[in-house]
Amino acid sequence: MKKVVANADEAVKDIQDGATIMLGGFGLCGIPENCIDALVKKGVRDLTCISNNAGVDDFGLGLMLKTRQIKKMMSSYVGENAEFERQLLSGELEVDLIPQGTLATRIQMAGMGIPAFYTPAGYGTEIAAGKEVREFNGKMYLMEHALHASFAIVKAWKGDAMGNLVFRKTTRNFSTSMARAGDITIAEVEELVEPGSLNPDAIHVPGIYVHRIFQGHAYEKRIERKTVKI
Repeated sequence: MKKVVANADEAVKDIQDGATIMLGGFGLCGIPENCIDALVKKGVRDLTCISNNAGVDDFGLGLMLKTRQIKKMMSSYVGENAEFERQLLSGELEVDLIPQGTLATRIQMAGMGIPAFYTPAGYGTEIAAGKEVREFNGKMYLMEHALHASFAIVKAWKGDAMGNLVFRKTTRNFSTSMARAGDITIAEVEELVEPGSLNPDAIHVPGIYVHRIFQGHAYEKRIERKTVKI
């Protein structure tokens, strides 16, 4: 199976209106910049996006919010994005706020084929509404379902033509779990190398999980907030 595609446009060509997609990254760290730009250009709409956060107003998923391409956000952190806040408060955007640990675990469970699990996070809050509650050893737990997506889109440091991926430091964040939880996983990489070039012990995501891969370009690698003095 040939996994290498020419560019981001080709990688996302079959993402249609109404799709559910996962996008790796934490803040602006390790986000799939090229694929986000391609989705903006494609103009696909009514998306459900699963991501730890929603970028900032002029970068990352903030670009897709600006063009009203996202119908629903499933995320944990929503700061630093005024447009996200405006759409949420005006009722234009459906939002499912999920505790960060629960979000990570729901994605991990999907990758492992486990349909649901119990967690104490959120018990006794609005998050518990409509969810099954059980007691274990005198403590109350919520049942949370695994979180799947039709497409998982991640950005890695290096990858090979077989889809094996290596991330640098904290760019792993949600990406390594998301790569295992999508029906189709798309990876953009800073450097695309030949099979056998990567140290097997350094591979974070085996190629069996990756369906499409391409070498990206022009990465800005912004940081969400630059602090030079406290």
